[in-house]
Amino acid sequence: MAASELIQDSPHVEAVVTTSNSPTSLSPRVANGTLPRLNSSPSPPTDDPDGKKKCIKLSTLLQQNQLVQSLSNGLRRHCDYVKIAVPEEHANRLPKEWWKTGVAFLYAVFNLVFTTVVITIVHERVPDKSVSPPLPDKFFDYVDRVPWAFTVTEVNGLILVGLWLLQWIFLKHRAIIGRRCFFLIGTLYFYRCVTMYITTLPVPGKHMVCAPKLYNDSTGKIWRILRLISGGGLSLTGSHLMCGDFLYSGHTVMLTLSYLFIKEYSPPWMRWYQWICWLLSASGVICILIAHEHYSIDVVIGYIVTTRTFWWYHTMANTHALRQAPNNYLSRTWWNPVFKFLERNVQTVVPIEFSWPLPVPATCRQRYRIVEGGRDE
Repeated sequence: MAASELIQDSPHVEAVVTTSNSPTSLSPRVANGTLPRLNSSPSPPTDDPDGKKKCIKLSTLLQQNQLVQSLSNGLRRHCDYVKIAVPEEHANRLPKEWWKTGVAFLYAVFNLVFTTVVITIVHERVPDKSVSPPLPDKFFDYVDRVPWAFTVTEVNGLILVGLWLLQWIFLKHRAIIGRRCFFLIGTLYFYRCVTMYITTLPVPGKHMVCAPKLYNDSTGKIWRILRLISGGGLSLTGSHLMCGDFLYSGHTVMLTLSYLFIKEYSPPWMRWYQWICWLLSASGVICILIAHEHYSIDVVIGYIVTTRTFWWYHTMANTHALRQAPNNYLSRTWWNPVFKFLERNVQTVVPIEFSWPLPVPATCRQRYRIVEGGRDE
């Protein structure tokens, strides 16, 4: 809108100015651009040249103030029609792509089911305790077995998984974070299948009770697989009666991975929450050894593999310069093509933001707009 049009729409301002030989003071303009009216008694004209110069300056100042007042009034009348469109570049750099999250979820489920199959196969190869006694372990030499310790491990694991699931539901970018979690779970359990199958260790303690071997009974093995899946592979549910799944510890994987995701995707001000989860994770891992349910090497390798794979993946995800770097040795992993598929359109570091997981009803949104509009007024 041109300034001349605004001036034509504004009311006319008249002022009577009296000059004299003494300096003239002007009243300051108020904040809304309104110029106070200057009234003075008329005086006879003078031929003083200094007075003429002051009259010219005053008239110039009045014209400038009149222009400012006209512009302010014009903008005030037309402010309802001013709209600023803000492009959502941030959202475009963090696309949800739930279908990729679904693919990662199927990958995790497949490897978890495949783990139960491998456990069933390895169980048939575990040597009898009377033939192959437990291997010597330095931790077992100094710490006696506590029977209830493994229950603490599984309870801590269930609490950590539940806390992470609740936290993930309320994360704004849960689609991206979810597929990262599912991919790491599937990959870590795939590694576990490999290590369990290629090296079968004897039981770590004579207290362990293993189910009888079925040998060629395929139907019985299928039922064992289904029972193991239905019970989540936990001793609390009575579903895990097979032996041989020692190298490396699956309980260590879940305790460590749950804590790593909780810490990575929780804000710094929730330090107390992170410390509580760390205590749950650390105490759960230690109780595995106190219960003599795994060798020390099982726990150590499980921790190393879990933490390094997590940090490896998130270094690649958060450092975009590494993705195309020619000397990036991190990109030489076998799962790098899968990583590119999952993270191709994620162009920035995922911020830690929370949002309500369910859509807000239209009536609530309308009431919220009314309240916000009342606050603006």
